[in-house]
Amino acid sequence: MIVKTETVSGVARRLNVTVPTSRIDEQFEARLKRAAKNVKINGFRPGKVPMSRIRADYGPGIRQEVINDIIRDSVFEAIQQEKINAVGMPNIEKVDLNNDGLVYEATVEVYPEVTVKGLEDLSIDRKTSEVSDDDVETMIENLRKQRQTWAVTKGMAKKDMQVTFDFEGTVDGEKFEGGSAQDFKLVLGSGRMIPGFEDGIVGMKAGEEKVIDVTFPEDYQAENLQGKAAQFKITLKQVEKPKLPEIDAEFLNLFGVSEEEGVDKLKADVRKNMEREVKNSLRQQLKQAAFNAVLENNDVEVPNAMVTEEIGRQRQQMLQQFAQQFGGAQQNFDQSMLPDELFREQAERSVKLGVLIGKVLEDAKLSVDQERVKAFIEETAQSYEDPTEVIEYFNSDKQQRAQIEAVVLEDQVVDHILATAKVTDQTISYQDLIKEQQAQRAGR
Repeated sequence: MIVKTETVSGVARRLNVTVPTSRIDEQFEARLKRAAKNVKINGFRPGKVPMSRIRADYGPGIRQEVINDIIRDSVFEAIQQEKINAVGMPNIEKVDLNNDGLVYEATVEVYPEVTVKGLEDLSIDRKTSEVSDDDVETMIENLRKQRQTWAVTKGMAKKDMQVTFDFEGTVDGEKFEGGSAQDFKLVLGSGRMIPGFEDGIVGMKAGEEKVIDVTFPEDYQAENLQGKAAQFKITLKQVEKPKLPEIDAEFLNLFGVSEEEGVDKLKADVRKNMEREVKNSLRQQLKQAAFNAVLENNDVEVPNAMVTEEIGRQRQQMLQQFAQQFGGAQQNFDQSMLPDELFREQAERSVKLGVLIGKVLEDAKLSVDQERVKAFIEETAQSYEDPTEVIEYFNSDKQQRAQIEAVVLEDQVVDHILATAKVTDQTISYQDLIKEQQAQRAGR
């Protein structure tokens, strides 16, 4: 077999392959003989059909099968012979059978060969944060708010109070679909309604009626209401003010703290959880900053086959999330609603980053630090009721441990990058850190 290789691009190679006729003839004759043993033709006993008849009736089909199989086998032999690091399936073109033999072209994408530019040129911001006593107090207050109840009041409705009311809306004097409801409950200030609606209820008391004027936003989901002025007749039925639970034995017990251990133990546990959250968040932010810097400083061409595979992985991940949210209905979800273009940008970025980080790993000769894996597992286990059981689980489940090893190896890559790059430290408050997290989630 003769193979000539040419470079089409940084991630593609074209192979011109010539397979000698003798290989085709040899396999053709062997298959023809096997067929002769099994073929049934009227007037002949099994195995007694003349070869001339077999060749005439079945020869063309068998020869085509042989050619197809030889192309399939020889293209991978050629890839291996030329020591090509192929990605995805080769594309076969220009197949011809002539005096030279079986000739065809095969275009195959290859794993990109990259050089990561000097890490010393990278500029990375590293944020630090500490949990203050005020942050702990705020968190405990939030825990109380999450478990608040409501107490009926005869006073005026104010922000953060819950109101129950009937409403009926009109546009140009006409009622519209979805514009009315009875016994509707709303926490004022929650932002659930269109601008001006909740403000119009503030100051009302139970039993009062009021007509408020509002304007639907220009981007409102119902096109027929976009930008329209509307009136809503409000009949307020009930006003309730929030009632926070006392930090008593019952409240402490919700968080595994006994009355004897008291509030100080609750604060200590809350601080510990917050500090763990801060550590994980800052580690993720730093990892993201380091990887972004590497990606922005290195332009890399990646094979479409790798991008396509990553798109499939991300689509499957989204379908699994849908299945969890909607009770396992993944198989019934219309996948046409998740076209490739929805994932392409992120998939290309992930593939490029994977190639670059893989090169950093290779150049630095990094391998998984098992001591760091052990420490990571132990730290993770502390957030569970029975840490020992969790540690045993991660150590015995190969797949789970492999996932942790991958995270630890990424952390090692980040440490390697930071050791060389220009790093600027920046202190950020816990509250600002939380706001950044919320903004990032909202932007996904």
